[in-house]
Amino acid sequence: MSARTLPELLLQRATEQPDRVALREKTLGRWREITWADYAARAAAVGAGLRALGVGAGERVAIHSENRPEWLLADLGAQGIGAISVGVYPTSPAAEVEYLLGHSHTRVVVVEDEEQLDKTLAVRKRLKALETIVVIDTRGVRDLDDPMVMTFAELEDLGRANPIDGWGTAAATDAVAMIVYTSGTTGPPKGAMLSHDNLLHAANTFAAAFTTGPEDEVLSYLPLSHVAERLVSLIDALKGGYTVNFGEGGESFAVDLREIQPTFFLGVPRVWEKMLATVEIRMADASRLKRVLYRVAVARGRKLAPKRMRGRLGPIDGAIAALLWILAFRSLREKLGLSRVRVAVSGAAPIAPQVLEYFWALGVPVREGYGQTEGSALATYTPADDVRIGKVGKALPGVELRIADDGEILLRSNGVFVGYLDDKAATAATIDADGWLHTGDVGDLDRDGFLTITDRKKDIIITAGGKNVSPSEIENMLKVSPYVREAIVIGDKRKYLTALIGIEADTVGNWATRQGVAYTTYRDLSERPEVKTLIATCLEGVNAQLAQVETIKRFELLPKELDPEEGELTATQKVKRAAIAKEFAPLIDGMYK
Repeated sequence: MSARTLPELLLQRATEQPDRVALREKTLGRWREITWADYAARAAAVGAGLRALGVGAGERVAIHSENRPEWLLADLGAQGIGAISVGVYPTSPAAEVEYLLGHSHTRVVVVEDEEQLDKTLAVRKRLKALETIVVIDTRGVRDLDDPMVMTFAELEDLGRANPIDGWGTAAATDAVAMIVYTSGTTGPPKGAMLSHDNLLHAANTFAAAFTTGPEDEVLSYLPLSHVAERLVSLIDALKGGYTVNFGEGGESFAVDLREIQPTFFLGVPRVWEKMLATVEIRMADASRLKRVLYRVAVARGRKLAPKRMRGRLGPIDGAIAALLWILAFRSLREKLGLSRVRVAVSGAAPIAPQVLEYFWALGVPVREGYGQTEGSALATYTPADDVRIGKVGKALPGVELRIADDGEILLRSNGVFVGYLDDKAATAATIDADGWLHTGDVGDLDRDGFLTITDRKKDIIITAGGKNVSPSEIENMLKVSPYVREAIVIGDKRKYLTALIGIEADTVGNWATRQGVAYTTYRDLSERPEVKTLIATCLEGVNAQLAQVETIKRFELLPKELDPEEGELTATQKVKRAAIAKEFAPLIDGMYK
């Protein structure tokens, strides 16, 4: 029988390949492995433990943690008893934790360590539904004797002592399996409810499009609270049967990536931009011979890239590509952690075409995809043999796309979500009577069915002169520079466009050192007139490619790095425009005086 839920998929994997490695985790420099049989047994124990705590079908279990195996065990354990999992971003401050746990009526929350436990303890008196807090990592935790607190190990032991029949097989397929909160760029996060049917649709669709299998490996590093990482580390991992690796995270990301060398890699635009900037730093400090070899190899790789995108490298081109690999790209890609990657995807936000072209020059086959939480993360994908830079691909099997009269992208599929938790008005505004999901994105379809995304509908700038401008296109052009980390274009209902620009501290700092420009802090660096001149030069190059109405007339450098924990960025590094407009209002107003 085919699986009807993700827990059933896990049980199938445990039966078909019990001794293969499903999960691998690095702790204190050492790797430990979890087989599919162990994975299923532990998830069932967690589910039974939750049932013993009184959690019933339809009740909520939240997970507030960095990526680690226990995240997935709690997610699947809850789904296996018909409960609903709720992800909370590890960077969420206490106020947001209170909102998410309260809004979702969470009964049990699984937290990672002392830091996350403290956030929940600080707000628990205002959370009427909350009964139990489960702590994964107990090192240094002071409150284990609190009657509301128990350890993850104790939860598993409780489940083993109270096993239940039929774990993973009892949930109705149309029942809600998980609640994924949107990033809340314009207001409070909304809880998108995804059913077991939605998740199985995503599993089957993704596996068919990208042909992942047991020999593949991924690095789980984007927040599991986000639907994109859940798709890679949970949904497709169960369907494809590949190994999910959990590194030590944070500053260790680059080391983790180099050590694992995944065969499948999903990156948000910020990750690809950061890799490009990192290479530029290294090349600036390299010997003249290495710099020349690198520039020549990239230039030759760019000429091969269009043929790679069509899957049409002939014998001569193949020989040239092999030579470039030996002389330049093998070492570079190993250092980036991309030497083995055969499927690479960029998603979650638009990316500059120049960034994609660079990685294709290196032979990294980055393909864009498009989706959103409300559509189970899947709408379009780029075929491996028909890559068109600037487009996000064609509709996936089972997905219908069309463009509304106002340019909004509409989609319809079995992946369209159940609705927003406790928000019938927002649900009705998002799913129309014919089942079309109104994405909020603006774009167009070409004659071959390839989709181009212009921008978010709400982000389109209408100048005082009545001209429509897409800020994300200009921002992405600015972020191609290794010196620019963030760019926020401003100009709605104003006479001209301006921009707030955040510098890339590493590359600008390296440049400043080589130029003899002294500095001590990020703010100090951003205030140096030499740095403003450097960024002005980057801006001039971008303005030269734009129509007059799109050019940036003035800019200011941000005095600090934007931070998700301060509400300035989403967990996937997208700028929260409303928050930025409010926080930096004096800078913005100054550009219009």
